[in-house]
Amino acid sequence: MYTPNKSRYEKMIYNKCGNSGLRLPAISLGMWHNFGSVNIEDEMKKTIFTAFDLGITHFDLANNYGPVYGSAETNFGRILETDLKPYRDELIISTKAGYDMWPGPYGEGGSRKYLIASLDSSLKRLGLDYVDIFYHHCPDSGTPLEESMLALDAIVRQGKALYIGLSNYNREDTAKAYAILRDLKTPFIIHQPSYSMLNRWIESDGLKNYLAENGLGCIAFSPLAQGLLTGRYLNGIPAGSRVLSSSIFLNESDLDENRMKTIKALNEIAVRRGQSLSQMALAWVLRDGKITSVLIGASRAEQVVENVKALDKISFSEIELDEIEKVLAI
Repeated sequence: MYTPNKSRYEKMIYNKCGNSGLRLPAISLGMWHNFGSVNIEDEMKKTIFTAFDLGITHFDLANNYGPVYGSAETNFGRILETDLKPYRDELIISTKAGYDMWPGPYGEGGSRKYLIASLDSSLKRLGLDYVDIFYHHCPDSGTPLEESMLALDAIVRQGKALYIGLSNYNREDTAKAYAILRDLKTPFIIHQPSYSMLNRWIESDGLKNYLAENGLGCIAFSPLAQGLLTGRYLNGIPAGSRVLSSSIFLNESDLDENRMKTIKALNEIAVRRGQSLSQMALAWVLRDGKITSVLIGASRAEQVVENVKALDKISFSEIELDEIEKVLAI
């Protein structure tokens, strides 16, 4: 039976999630690719236990995380039952629905039918009565926004989730959703967009500032740009890399000459700061206090340890920030 480190909360930074009373660790663990049916359970356990020992209390899932779909929730639910159940009240567990999950017309989108049915299935896989945060994973133009928001409100009122979040919504759609949820007094507290040094759409769209101005939390996924900011590609593309696969999220064209030049220049700044490239990239996302937490992925416990060290130095001088901006403009 796993026994957590007694000093697990001493070094982690916990940030208030917008104007809510909830605080999230500055670094959270996501279970997108590394906790499915193809992964080794002992490695999954070691990664999860290491994260918790380092003060990471937030574990982020979705209905279709795997592979196969649903297997990440099933695996986490089993580990929760065998090892983490005594610590349930110390954990923030989130899941989502929106992308495709099962065949037919009711297995994706934002309908009341799909969102409630999906969460019911997620709770069974997780072995839980409720999740702490439930997200609509992506906007659905085929469903009235009011229907999706009313479904999220019903989920909270049914006791199946404590808080509500949105993911992948732009500023305009977030504002419309927030207006509905505010009138309903639904505890919508957080948005989960992609955000990194190499992907700054929430700045140009205005979403980042909108969330901060309206007292909503923000948790950034892919803060290491699908691995481009890990240092893995500083000396070219290694054999077996996902870049060389048929992944729709990352391919060889993402590492052209200009991108490689940018990554190497960023690494030089990180070295001068006494950090790895990945540590600086995570610190940069957290730099101005507008991001509540960064969501990391890890296939090994050592990667969690490496990433959490980013919190040892999360401040930047104006000179460093200016230099980074110049590099990112290449």
